Amino acid sequence: MVLLHLPRFPLYLVTLSPSLTLRAYSKTTLLRPPKSTLTASEPVSVNPSPTELSLEKLFVPPETTVSLESSRVLNGSNILLSNYANDALVLQAEFVKSSVKTEDCPSDGLAEFALVGRSNVGKSSLLNSLVRRKKLALTSKKPGKTQCINHFRINNSWYLVDLPGYGYASAPHELRMDWEKFTKDYFLNRSTLVSVFLLIDASIPAKQIDLDYASWLGQNQIPMTLIFTKCDKRKKKKNGGKRPEENVNDFQDLIRGFFQSVPPWIMTSSVTNQGRDEILLHMAQLRNYWLKH
Repeated sequence: MVLLHLPRFPLYLVTLSPSLTLRAYSKTTLLRPPKSTLTASEPVSVNPSPTELSLEKLFVPPETTVSLESSRVLNGSNILLSNYANDALVLQAEFVKSSVKTEDCPSDGLAEFALVGRSNVGKSSLLNSLVRRKKLALTSKKPGKTQCINHFRINNSWYLVDLPGYGYASAPHELRMDWEKFTKDYFLNRSTLVSVFLLIDASIPAKQIDLDYASWLGQNQIPMTLIFTKCDKRKKKKNGGKRPEENVNDFQDLIRGFFQSVPPWIMTSSVTNQGRDEILLHMAQLRNYWLKH
């Protein structure tokens, strides 16, 4: 079965040349998109030299023309930067509410980005990194800490949503079933959901449960971005002898057959803040396009 990677709005409205190959540019170039107000931190470059990306592996945002002279790819990702990447800076962040039903979530109609992943993959740490606050979302060494749909309002204009982790075997069966039910109901029925950010641990080889989750999102045509976490970890005994970059490539190879078009992906680390600015720019261009349409 071939799964479509389609959002709830037209995604691939692009103009491109079939023979074109783009380069992933340095952070200085990437963090200065048109009209962006994002203040650049110092993201860690996974590949210090430019890496060529073929068009087949590139994620092209809506209404974006691919040009060899002017196109830029976000560092540590396959995402082309578009003119919609503005107002990306997080100025204010606050916890709003926890819900266990989609209908109980905030009803103000603001755009939402949901973070989901296997338990202990680093969702709360990533959320705290994005907003530059250490304890906005509580972190825990014990998996299964998040048990509700948690809404955090950003700049009084959009939401980050922290969802329960999956694959926590020690949780009671009934509780795991409840998490799965209301999480998937949220994905299927939340009209303000712009994209799901599926977190994958890049320090270890691909797990079947993550592959299955990615496939389910694609099968249900739910917009998805792959966020590879823990890219700072390089202990060979712990990751099966492979570097994070290799695990990232392996995961993409395994899901390639399930999607007609490649999903966007970003490599991150909540320890070094690698990928933080890239995620915010990606969210900004998706959000601004969503608001316009």
